[in-house]
Amino acid sequence: MDAKFWLTLAVVAAAGLAVAAAVLLVRVVKARRLLLDAGIPLRDKALFWVAVIYTVSPVDLIPDPVYLDDIGVLLLALRSLQAAAAAATRPAKT
Repeated sequence: MDAKFWLTLAVVAAAGLAVAAAVLLVRVVKARRLLLDAGIPLRDKALFWVAVIYTVSPVDLIPDPVYLDDIGVLLLALRSLQAAAAAATRPAKT
């Protein structure tokens, strides 16, 4: 295995991570309709905007060829919004 193989593998892995981050960013932006729901806590709404800003900002915990930190933040925002929406739509116990 030579250097060309490893370089190709690194480029493919970076492209795959970039695509995954882009897909998650689109899912988070589509979930923005939940921000209008009065039952969603402010913390979850703020997390949405933090995830979007972090993903598009040039400042990262891990340098940009590796999008693992961006993917993690986006997944956290999606899970938080979905959990808050599910809790808001559940009928109240009497």
